[in-house]
Amino acid sequence: MSSAAAPAHPAPAWLAERLRAAGGAVPFRTYMQWALHDPEHGAYGSGRLQVGPRGDFVTSPSLGPDFAALLAPQIAQWLQQQSADQALALLEAGPGEGDLALQLARELVAGWPELAARTTLVLIEPNAGMAERQRERLRECPLPCRWKSFAELAAQPVCGVLLAHEVLDALAVERIVWDGTLWRRQQVALHEVPNAELSLRLEPGQPLAPQELAQLEPLGLLQPGSQRQPGWCTELHPEQALWLEAAAAALGSGVLLVIDYAHEAWRYYAPQRSNGTLMAYRNQQASTELLQEPGCWDLTAHLCLETLEQAAAEAGWRSLGQRRQGEALLALGLAQRLHGLQQQSGVGLDALLGRREALLRLVDPHTLGDFRWAAFARSAASGDPGPSDALFLQDPPLT
Repeated sequence: MSSAAAPAHPAPAWLAERLRAAGGAVPFRTYMQWALHDPEHGAYGSGRLQVGPRGDFVTSPSLGPDFAALLAPQIAQWLQQQSADQALALLEAGPGEGDLALQLARELVAGWPELAARTTLVLIEPNAGMAERQRERLRECPLPCRWKSFAELAAQPVCGVLLAHEVLDALAVERIVWDGTLWRRQQVALHEVPNAELSLRLEPGQPLAPQELAQLEPLGLLQPGSQRQPGWCTELHPEQALWLEAAAAALGSGVLLVIDYAHEAWRYYAPQRSNGTLMAYRNQQASTELLQEPGCWDLTAHLCLETLEQAAAEAGWRSLGQRRQGEALLALGLAQRLHGLQQQSGVGLDALLGRREALLRLVDPHTLGDFRWAAFARSAASGDPGPSDALFLQDPPLT
């Protein structure tokens, strides 16, 4: 996309100052990191974004406790597979408002009290604004709670289960654009025109280096005759490998469960997907305008399953498999839970219908049901393969 065709958006003073200091432009990856995670101005860093039906966007846990109730047996199974004489940790990275952490803690205490007695809830939240709200939400959590960074945990790795629910999609991505001859890194540039408002534009930047181009080969982006027109752009995920390495250093033994929107590479990088997967969210609205009101909108990109699995393997994780959320929750008993709503007494019709609607949204293939659940394991013991099965990978029982 040429700079003349790219839409311009007003540049807030804080961002204009940074762009000037950087020479007038930065890679999109840098802009996304600032817009989301800057402690003062970032959407997450400042705690400005709100998660839930009345917030900026909905997540599965924000629809009610049924998601955690269905997930809890899988979490308990994985915790039980750890050594019986050691302390355990249930970790959640990027825990949002703290809903899922609190709901899972309550489920563990109610259903597996002996397991819960040796389990600590560990929240990994790099954004102070979000952590403050989480502490308020988890004030009455039935499990002991700690807030730690991956770096702090790496000094004394824990054993247990690490959840990454809608976390990796908020890692800053590298955005690349095809100009008809070369692959270039897309940048966010500050435009200063006399007698006009400072504005932001997306522009093609420097060509990719040879070692960067080599990463595009397995994604099908270097094939001749791919019919990609000038201006075709997409995302790469360099932060993902760093995150998986840090997570592996923090979790000595156990399971990582990633739940997020994801595509296979052939879908992600298909020629017809000419603008990647990046979207902005605010007040329950989605937009493709990525530069509007920086620090006020969530920015999120889908994961690529192949690059996720490759980065996980290189970081020492062993894949346990993956499924769509709809399939996973059905395997964990969602159909039985739906049927059980008919047997409940003393509950108002409006409440039952609300729960039914929430359960159906969790498996709707056009929305939350298309999330991917990908599980990975690692073990501190040499030669010990660690956990080898997952309830959600089994076929659901016939009803």
